[in-house]
Amino acid sequence: MSLAWTPAAAVERGTGVVPRQANGRLLAPEIARIVARGELVVAMLGVDNPPFFYEVNGKLAGVEVDLAKAVASELKVTARFDRQARSFNEVVDIVARGEADLGISKLSRTLARAQVVSFSNPYLTLKHALLLNRVKFAELAKKQELPVVIRDFRGSIGVISNSSFADYARRNFPNARIVEFPTWDGLLKAVTRGEIVGAYRDEFEIKRLLQTDPAAPLLLRTVTFSDMEDSLGIAVNISSPTLLAFVNQFLDQHAEKLDVKKVLDAVRLQEPRPGLSAP
Repeated sequence: MSLAWTPAAAVERGTGVVPRQANGRLLAPEIARIVARGELVVAMLGVDNPPFFYEVNGKLAGVEVDLAKAVASELKVTARFDRQARSFNEVVDIVARGEADLGISKLSRTLARAQVVSFSNPYLTLKHALLLNRVKFAELAKKQELPVVIRDFRGSIGVISNSSFADYARRNFPNARIVEFPTWDGLLKAVTRGEIVGAYRDEFEIKRLLQTDPAAPLLLRTVTFSDMEDSLGIAVNISSPTLLAFVNQFLDQHAEKLDVKKVLDAVRLQEPRPGLSAP
Protein backbone atom coordinates (compact mmCIF):
# COMPACT_ATOMS: atom_id res chain seq x y z
CA MET A 1 0.00 0.00 0.00
CA SER A 2 1.36 3.41 -0.97
CA LEU A 3 2.12 5.94 1.73
CA ALA A 4 1.33 8.86 -0.59
CA TRP A 5 -0.94 11.51 0.93
CA THR A 6 -1.34 14.60 -1.27
CA PRO A 7 -4.98 15.77 -1.38
CA ALA A 8 -5.06 19.03 -3.31
CA ALA A 9 -7.26 20.66 -0.67
CA ALA A 10 -4.52 20.16 1.93
CA VAL A 11 -2.04 22.40 0.10
CA GLU A 12 -2.22 26.16 0.48
CA ARG A 13 -2.74 27.81 -2.88
CA GLY A 14 0.52 29.00 -4.36
CA THR A 15 2.67 28.19 -1.31
CA GLY A 16 3.60 24.56 -1.89
CA VAL A 17 3.07 23.78 1.78
CA VAL A 18 0.17 22.45 3.82
CA PRO A 19 -1.90 24.72 6.07
CA ARG A 20 -0.51 25.50 9.49
CA GLN A 21 -0.52 22.62 11.95
CA ALA A 22 -2.08 22.88 15.38
CA ASN A 23 1.28 23.98 16.74
CA GLY A 24 1.67 26.65 14.06
CA ARG A 25 4.18 24.76 11.86
CA LEU A 26 4.14 25.01 8.08
CA LEU A 27 5.21 21.77 6.43
CA ALA A 28 5.81 20.53 2.90
CA PRO A 29 3.25 17.86 1.93
CA GLU A 30 5.67 14.93 2.07
CA ILE A 31 6.81 15.94 5.59
CA ALA A 32 3.24 16.68 6.70
CA ARG A 33 2.04 13.18 5.88
CA ILE A 34 4.84 11.67 7.98
CA VAL A 35 4.01 13.97 10.90
CA ALA A 36 0.28 13.24 10.54
CA ARG A 37 1.01 9.51 10.54
CA GLY A 38 3.22 9.87 13.60
CA GLU A 39 5.91 7.57 12.26
CA LEU A 40 8.68 7.45 9.68
CA VAL A 41 8.49 4.19 7.73
CA VAL A 42 11.98 2.87 6.93
CA ALA A 43 12.58 -0.05 4.56
CA MET A 44 15.37 -2.32 5.79
CA LEU A 45 16.59 -5.73 4.62
CA GLY A 46 14.90 -8.62 6.42
CA VAL A 47 18.19 -10.49 6.80
CA ASP A 48 20.36 -9.21 9.67
CA ASN A 49 23.61 -7.50 8.69
CA PRO A 50 25.45 -6.57 11.90
CA PRO A 51 26.56 -4.06 13.00
CA PHE A 52 24.35 -2.10 10.56
CA PHE A 53 21.06 -3.75 11.56
CA TYR A 54 20.29 -6.89 13.53
CA GLU A 55 17.93 -8.26 16.14
CA VAL A 56 19.13 -8.84 19.69
CA ASN A 57 16.79 -10.07 22.41
CA GLY A 58 13.85 -9.42 20.10
CA LYS A 59 14.78 -5.78 19.46
CA LEU A 60 16.27 -4.17 16.38
CA ALA A 61 19.69 -2.59 16.89
CA GLY A 62 22.65 -1.37 14.86
CA VAL A 63 24.34 1.77 13.54
CA GLU A 64 21.80 2.23 10.75
CA VAL A 65 18.90 1.60 13.13
CA ASP A 66 20.28 4.41 15.29
CA LEU A 67 20.61 6.60 12.18
CA ALA A 68 16.97 6.00 11.19
CA LYS A 69 15.74 6.73 14.71
CA ALA A 70 17.74 9.95 14.78
CA VAL A 71 16.11 11.12 11.51
CA ALA A 72 12.67 10.26 12.93
CA SER A 73 13.45 12.11 16.15
CA GLU A 74 14.25 15.29 14.20
CA LEU A 75 10.79 14.99 12.61
CA LYS A 76 9.32 14.41 16.10
CA VAL A 77 7.90 11.01 15.12
CA THR A 78 8.87 7.41 15.80
CA ALA A 79 10.61 5.08 13.34
CA ARG A 80 8.81 1.97 12.06
CA PHE A 81 10.92 -0.57 10.19
CA ASP A 82 9.57 -2.48 7.19
CA ARG A 83 11.71 -5.62 6.84
CA GLN A 84 9.81 -7.53 4.16
CA ALA A 85 12.67 -7.15 1.64
CA ARG A 86 14.77 -10.27 1.02
CA SER A 87 17.43 -8.49 -1.04
CA PHE A 88 19.05 -5.05 -1.14
CA ASN A 89 17.38 -4.30 -4.47
CA GLU A 90 13.99 -5.13 -2.94
CA VAL A 91 14.59 -2.42 -0.32
CA VAL A 92 15.00 0.07 -3.16
CA ASP A 93 11.85 -1.26 -4.85
CA ILE A 94 9.79 -0.75 -1.67
CA VAL A 95 10.84 2.91 -1.53
CA ALA A 96 10.24 3.34 -5.28
CA ARG A 97 6.68 2.02 -4.88
CA GLY A 98 5.99 4.50 -2.09
CA GLU A 99 5.55 1.80 0.57
CA ALA A 100 8.24 3.35 2.78
CA ASP A 101 9.46 6.90 3.30
CA LEU A 102 13.14 5.98 3.36
CA GLY A 103 15.41 3.03 2.64
CA ILE A 104 18.29 2.69 5.11
CA SER A 105 19.93 -0.67 4.61
CA LYS A 106 23.62 -0.49 3.68
CA LEU A 107 22.47 0.62 0.23
CA SER A 108 25.13 1.37 -2.36
CA ARG A 109 24.38 4.38 -4.55
CA THR A 110 24.47 2.71 -7.96
CA LEU A 111 23.50 4.07 -11.36
CA ALA A 112 20.83 1.37 -11.76
CA ARG A 113 19.16 2.23 -8.45
CA ALA A 114 19.40 5.97 -9.10
CA GLN A 115 17.01 5.46 -12.02
CA VAL A 116 14.14 4.57 -9.65
CA VAL A 117 14.90 6.41 -6.36
CA SER A 118 16.78 9.48 -5.21
CA PHE A 119 19.81 8.98 -2.98
CA SER A 120 21.03 11.18 -0.18
CA ASN A 121 24.61 12.30 0.12
CA PRO A 122 26.85 9.44 1.32
CA TYR A 123 26.98 8.74 5.05
CA LEU A 124 29.68 6.07 4.69
CA THR A 125 32.19 5.43 1.89
CA LEU A 126 34.03 2.12 1.60
CA LYS A 127 36.64 0.72 -0.79
CA HIS A 128 35.95 -2.29 -3.01
CA ALA A 129 37.77 -5.47 -2.01
CA LEU A 130 38.36 -9.06 -3.08
CA LEU A 131 38.73 -12.03 -0.75
CA LEU A 132 40.78 -14.71 -2.52
CA ASN A 133 41.32 -18.39 -1.81
CA ARG A 134 45.11 -18.63 -1.63
CA VAL A 135 45.43 -22.02 -3.34
CA LYS A 136 42.91 -21.36 -6.10
CA PHE A 137 44.33 -17.92 -6.81
CA ALA A 138 47.88 -19.31 -7.05
CA GLU A 139 46.62 -21.85 -9.60
CA LEU A 140 44.96 -19.05 -11.57
CA ALA A 141 47.93 -16.66 -11.40
CA LYS A 142 50.56 -19.16 -12.56
CA LYS A 143 53.34 -17.01 -11.06
CA GLN A 144 52.12 -13.79 -12.71
CA GLU A 145 52.22 -10.61 -10.65
CA LEU A 146 49.09 -9.84 -8.63
CA PRO A 147 48.16 -6.58 -10.49
CA VAL A 148 48.37 -8.36 -13.84
CA VAL A 149 46.03 -11.16 -12.76
CA ILE A 150 43.53 -8.82 -11.09
CA ARG A 151 43.43 -6.42 -14.04
CA ASP A 152 42.35 -9.21 -16.39
CA PHE A 153 40.71 -11.53 -13.87
CA ARG A 154 39.50 -14.70 -15.58
CA GLY A 155 38.58 -16.82 -12.60
CA SER A 156 35.33 -17.19 -10.70
CA ILE A 157 34.10 -14.35 -8.49
CA GLY A 158 31.25 -14.78 -6.02
CA VAL A 159 28.77 -12.01 -5.20
CA ILE A 160 25.50 -11.70 -3.30
CA SER A 161 22.44 -11.96 -5.56
CA ASN A 162 20.54 -8.72 -6.24
CA SER A 163 23.26 -6.62 -4.63
CA SER A 164 25.29 -3.66 -5.84
CA PHE A 165 28.39 -5.84 -6.11
CA ALA A 166 26.64 -8.16 -8.54
CA ASP A 167 26.43 -5.12 -10.83
CA TYR A 168 29.93 -3.91 -9.97
CA ALA A 169 31.43 -7.32 -10.73
CA ARG A 170 30.05 -7.43 -14.27
CA ARG A 171 31.27 -3.92 -14.90
CA ASN A 172 34.73 -4.20 -13.32
CA PHE A 173 35.57 -7.85 -14.14
CA PRO A 174 34.07 -8.48 -17.60
CA ASN A 175 36.18 -11.61 -18.19
CA ALA A 176 35.41 -13.27 -14.86
CA ARG A 177 32.78 -15.95 -14.24
CA ILE A 178 30.31 -14.30 -11.86
CA VAL A 179 28.62 -16.67 -9.40
CA GLU A 180 25.70 -15.36 -7.33
CA PHE A 181 24.93 -16.55 -3.80
CA PRO A 182 21.79 -15.81 -1.77
CA THR A 183 23.76 -15.01 1.41
CA TRP A 184 27.16 -13.67 2.42
CA ASP A 185 27.82 -16.63 4.73
CA GLY A 186 27.21 -19.03 1.85
CA LEU A 187 29.57 -17.02 -0.34
CA LEU A 188 32.28 -17.06 2.34
CA LYS A 189 32.02 -20.83 2.75
CA ALA A 190 32.34 -21.29 -1.02
CA VAL A 191 35.53 -19.25 -1.30
CA THR A 192 36.99 -20.87 1.84
CA ARG A 193 36.40 -24.34 0.39
CA GLY A 194 37.89 -23.32 -2.96
CA GLU A 195 34.63 -23.71 -4.88
CA ILE A 196 35.26 -20.22 -6.29
CA VAL A 197 38.47 -18.20 -6.53
CA GLY A 198 37.27 -14.98 -4.91
CA ALA A 199 34.48 -13.10 -3.16
CA TYR A 200 33.77 -9.48 -4.10
CA ARG A 201 32.36 -6.98 -1.62
CA ASP A 202 33.30 -3.83 0.32
CA GLU A 203 36.36 -3.49 2.52
CA PHE A 204 34.33 -3.51 5.74
CA GLU A 205 32.96 -7.01 5.18
CA ILE A 206 36.41 -8.31 4.32
CA LYS A 207 38.07 -6.67 7.32
CA ARG A 208 35.29 -7.87 9.61
CA LEU A 209 35.97 -11.46 8.58
CA LEU A 210 39.67 -11.11 9.34
CA GLN A 211 38.83 -9.49 12.67
CA THR A 212 36.34 -12.14 13.79
CA ASP A 213 38.10 -15.23 12.38
CA PRO A 214 41.84 -15.26 13.21
CA ALA A 215 42.37 -18.40 11.10
CA ALA A 216 41.04 -16.79 7.92
CA PRO A 217 44.40 -15.29 6.73
CA LEU A 218 45.86 -18.82 6.59
CA LEU A 219 43.41 -19.76 3.83
CA LEU A 220 42.53 -16.40 2.30
CA ARG A 221 44.22 -13.25 1.04
CA THR A 222 42.70 -9.84 0.39
CA VAL A 223 42.97 -7.15 -2.25
CA THR A 224 41.62 -3.65 -1.57
CA PHE A 225 41.07 -1.27 -4.50
CA SER A 226 42.07 2.28 -3.63
CA ASP A 227 40.50 3.61 -6.84
CA MET A 228 37.05 2.00 -6.48
CA GLU A 229 34.61 3.25 -3.85
CA ASP A 230 31.22 2.08 -2.61
CA SER A 231 29.24 4.99 -1.17
CA LEU A 232 26.22 4.25 1.02
CA GLY A 233 23.20 6.55 0.96
CA ILE A 234 19.60 6.81 2.11
CA ALA A 235 16.99 6.02 -0.57
CA VAL A 236 14.08 8.47 -0.95
CA ASN A 237 11.10 8.28 -3.28
CA ILE A 238 11.56 10.51 -6.34
CA SER A 239 8.34 12.40 -5.50
CA SER A 240 9.78 13.65 -2.18
CA PRO A 241 12.42 16.31 -2.94
CA THR A 242 11.84 18.17 0.34
CA LEU A 243 12.30 14.97 2.34
CA LEU A 244 15.52 14.32 0.41
CA ALA A 245 16.76 17.85 1.18
CA PHE A 246 15.85 17.33 4.84
CA VAL A 247 17.80 14.06 4.99
CA ASN A 248 20.84 15.68 3.38
CA GLN A 249 20.70 18.56 5.84
CA PHE A 250 20.40 16.07 8.69
CA LEU A 251 23.47 14.17 7.49
CA ASP A 252 25.45 17.42 7.20
CA GLN A 253 24.61 18.36 10.78
CA HIS A 254 24.64 14.88 12.34
CA ALA A 255 27.47 14.74 14.85
CA GLU A 256 28.16 11.01 14.49
CA LYS A 257 30.07 10.63 11.21
CA LEU A 258 30.64 7.01 10.19
CA ASP A 259 33.84 5.54 8.80
CA VAL A 260 35.10 1.98 8.43
CA LYS A 261 36.99 2.10 11.75
CA LYS A 262 33.90 3.14 13.71
CA VAL A 263 31.83 0.42 12.10
CA LEU A 264 34.50 -2.20 12.85
CA ASP A 265 34.61 -0.96 16.44
CA ALA A 266 30.85 -1.59 16.61
CA VAL A 267 31.51 -5.22 15.60
CA ARG A 268 33.76 -5.65 18.63
CA LEU A 269 30.87 -4.75 20.92
CA GLN A 270 28.83 -7.71 19.69
CA GLU A 271 29.19 -11.34 20.65
CA PRO A 272 31.87 -13.09 18.57
CA ARG A 273 30.58 -15.00 15.57
CA PRO A 274 31.74 -18.57 14.79
CA GLY A 275 34.85 -18.79 12.59
CA LEU A 276 34.36 -19.56 8.93
CA SER A 277 37.60 -21.42 8.35
CA ALA A 278 36.11 -24.87 8.96
CA PRO A 279 34.63 -26.68 5.93
